[in-house]
Amino acid sequence: MMLIPTHHFRDIERKPEYLQPEKCVPPPHPGPVGTMWFIRDGCGIACAIVTWFLVLYAEFVVLFVMLIPSRDYVYSIINGIVFNLLAFLALASHCRAMLTDPGAVPKGNATKEFIESLQLKPGQVVYKCPKCCSIKPDRAHHCSVCKRCIRKMDHHCPWVNNCVGENNQKYFVLFTMYIALISLHALIMVGFHFLHCFEEDWTKCSSFSPPTTVILLILLCFEGLLFLIFTSVMFGTQVHSICTDETGIERLKRKHQPRERRGSWKSVKETFGGDFSPSWLNPFSGPCDPKPLRDRDWVRQAASLSDTDNTETTEEQSEERKDEDSVEVTDE
Repeated sequence: MMLIPTHHFRDIERKPEYLQPEKCVPPPHPGPVGTMWFIRDGCGIACAIVTWFLVLYAEFVVLFVMLIPSRDYVYSIINGIVFNLLAFLALASHCRAMLTDPGAVPKGNATKEFIESLQLKPGQVVYKCPKCCSIKPDRAHHCSVCKRCIRKMDHHCPWVNNCVGENNQKYFVLFTMYIALISLHALIMVGFHFLHCFEEDWTKCSSFSPPTTVILLILLCFEGLLFLIFTSVMFGTQVHSICTDETGIERLKRKHQPRERRGSWKSVKETFGGDFSPSWLNPFSGPCDPKPLRDRDWVRQAASLSDTDNTETTEEQSEERKDEDSVEVTDE
């Protein structure tokens, strides 16, 4: 791999005007606490609607095709309660993942006044996102759909119409888990229902005609199998990212930059909200409240991205740096 000298980047970073803070509009005043977060993206909204439609379709088939016509009332009541509880938790987790701020960096805070207020010391550096005019903390990435820099951004998921980041990763993990569980539960009930109908008259095992019943069950079986595989993979990927303290973007880019990694259990507790308890499975219980970034946090976290001791960089790293502006204070 070709190596490119970094003195070009170092020369640029020594010029504070490179950030062009005068082009940044001061950030708006923060809204009231609890302000709803919603991304106005047509594709994401459509995917979210499809998600709800598929869950409600499964509800319809499970209740009106399999459970209500059944003469085994104990079987119907137990499975109806379990399935509806899991479906409710899945949709609640979906809403929380969609309507929770994933960890957006204040937009337009890379102003001249704010940069001067940081009082950078020799060797310290801050990075500005040229797309949203924000100073980027460590591990923040810009989302082209949300049009914001997101702290610990893992990826943008159209199915929840939101980024998966620091503040809503728990809800996304719960959403994938509950969808996988109701998919598995639906597949098991479809299997038992087919066996029951083969042993008895098809006209007695459903309130619909036999052809309609078969079509509805086959569609539910296909839906359940597809989403069981998809959400199980996503759930495993998210749990792995939490345990290794490495987001999906970081794993893809493989940044070779020194960064303090937390222990896997500590990362899990911060994501799900404290020590292990039933609240981990509750979509109405939030993760550990992240501390607001203070002035020194911007500098300290950004400084960890720079490597002032290096004298050369790889071609991949230089391409990545093109998406970030920086200013560094030196001893000159």
